Amino acid sequence: MWWYNLGIRFYTGAVRLASPFVRKAALWTQGRRDIFPQLERAVGDGGRIIWFHAASLGEFEQGRPVMEALRERYPDYRILLTFFSPSGYEIRKNYSGADWVFYLPADTPRNAARFLDAVKPEMAVFIKYEFWLNYLSALAERGVPAYIISSIFRRDSVFFRPWGGAFRRALRSFRRLFVQDAESEELLAGIGVTAVTVAGDTRFDRVGRIADGARRLPQVEDFVDGGTVFVAGSTWAPDEELLVRLMNANPDVKFILAPHEMDEKRIGELEAAVNGGAVRYTRYGEADGGRDKQLLVIDTIGILSSVYSYGSYAYIGGGFGVGIHNTLEAATFGMPVAFGPNYAKFREARDLVALGAAQSVAGYEELSAWFSALRSDGEAYDRAAKQAAEYVRSHRGATSIILRELFGEPAE
Repeated sequence: MWWYNLGIRFYTGAVRLASPFVRKAALWTQGRRDIFPQLERAVGDGGRIIWFHAASLGEFEQGRPVMEALRERYPDYRILLTFFSPSGYEIRKNYSGADWVFYLPADTPRNAARFLDAVKPEMAVFIKYEFWLNYLSALAERGVPAYIISSIFRRDSVFFRPWGGAFRRALRSFRRLFVQDAESEELLAGIGVTAVTVAGDTRFDRVGRIADGARRLPQVEDFVDGGTVFVAGSTWAPDEELLVRLMNANPDVKFILAPHEMDEKRIGELEAAVNGGAVRYTRYGEADGGRDKQLLVIDTIGILSSVYSYGSYAYIGGGFGVGIHNTLEAATFGMPVAFGPNYAKFREARDLVALGAAQSVAGYEELSAWFSALRSDGEAYDRAAKQAAEYVRSHRGATSIILRELFGEPAE
């Protein structure tokens, strides 16, 4: 496995070289500085520890329902959460559902051994896509059971390539793999990996719980004031160009927009571009007239999932880039959803499109046509909204399946 270890060292060195010039690389490097003394001081004799690892924020959201259910039902266990990426760690480093949150040290044999010596977990739970060969090998050597949850496998991934032998062996080191669909189970069976359970996607449980206990947001309630509301979440510049045109063409509709990145320049451009006026969430109430504006910009993090509860229509950003963001957070509230063309990697998006609950749009004309058609046809709107809510409801339960197999719980 010398080639893998060489690749890890090359990657680590490249990140360090980039750190003076790239903020994300600097955070990655700084966050791992003196990490072992920090771990040893923080964890110490931490009792019964379960280690969860997420690559970044999206994987964290898939592990979150399991961590929170574990915390509620098994308070004797303590949870260590690690992240690979700064985009996950920096946002969730104060996550109250874990006892400790750290960066994961680079996957070298020495780091893996030292990490496990410091933490001494009773089990390790990897979320969706993380397959660190040295950590998995060290866990196996110590007899610590490892699991992966909400995982999904595609035919073109490394595990099914002729040169993927080391990664196939790593899969066999998991005591059980909890996958999202039957196709993943079949692919794994084809390479002799049979300790597999089709549990589904834990995000359905997460968004379902959000819908059940959505937060009241007084500023949003005041802004909405009983009007028709279109919520756009995790948007990027190409999404926002379409949405501004839609706003200006529909002055009787209230829009709430949550940019993916809180860029001051871009928010200022949005405010200037909307004919009906705009107000920022963090400044709402500083002056009169917020309710009279057409656009509310959510310029803070952590509330988007509850903001969706005020919507009648939703748009999910990212589809004109590498891929769309979370469609389920909106669909769970029972509303039609639109997004850009790059959604094929996301099964839930494909399913929602097939059900008529969602629409992919390639440009403004398609977005406008979708919105106008639903506004003018109440029956079509009701069908789409009902399909969206029912799709989420019918796919809940992955967390229960996982906890049942990890701890012998009965199914719900």
